[in-house]
Amino acid sequence: MKKRNALYIVFGLILLIGCSKDSDITSSNSSSTIDKSGNRLTTGASASDLLANANFDKLLIEIGYVSGNQPTTEAITNFENFLRARTYKENIEFKYTPLTSPGEETLTLDEVVDLENKNRTEYNDGSTLAIYIYFADAPSDSDNPDEGTVTLGAVYRNTSMIAYEATIRDLANASSAVTVADVETATLFHEFGHLFGLVNLSTQSVNDHEDPDASNHCNVAGCLMRAELEFGTSLLKTMQNRASKGLASIPEFDSECLLDLQKYGGR
Repeated sequence: MKKRNALYIVFGLILLIGCSKDSDITSSNSSSTIDKSGNRLTTGASASDLLANANFDKLLIEIGYVSGNQPTTEAITNFENFLRARTYKENIEFKYTPLTSPGEETLTLDEVVDLENKNRTEYNDGSTLAIYIYFADAPSDSDNPDEGTVTLGAVYRNTSMIAYEATIRDLANASSAVTVADVETATLFHEFGHLFGLVNLSTQSVNDHEDPDASNHCNVAGCLMRAELEFGTSLLKTMQNRASKGLASIPEFDSECLLDLQKYGGR
């Protein structure tokens, strides 16, 4: 249980309402203001807005990355195709923001939040829903490599995600069957599933399929939202096993998760 409890902290199961050090509404030098409140809600709170077009018909994804840790073009292409397949968003834009390293050996969740507060530039504006994904050059402080519990990504607000790019690359480089783009893609898919509200994150599933031993994860074998996809070595083993059977290395949503996405406004 120690292994799982450590990882749940960084996978968005702590809801960070009101923990930001700067104001939810920031004044600029002109008369305009940036309202950040819509981007500082609990994980899953924007599920319907991400999936449907009633309130937002454009998705702007800001990718802040430490120089040298930009995600692969292949992974971002896969990610965009994933969003188009599961949501009704037809207008999807990516903005890349290179950043200097914070110079940390590991990152706590509080430090991740502070980095977003400092570096994020895009917030909801009119009919545009903004997402922030930070690609870090340092691992999570909860990692225990000796036990194989390394964290690949996390969501911690309704429109916020971190990908531990250095860890992702180390994991992928340990396998001849799985590429960096594969692990990046799997991480983005799984974590965005949580932003979609899966499983029971600010939402209610159509049918009960939550793992009793792993909150907010699916209990259906082979699903993208299985808890083992959080653990670096477990994810790698899953992807290698699928590839050896001639299957796509990255799991997909099972029928129960698809039912939930459709209930929340997606495809």
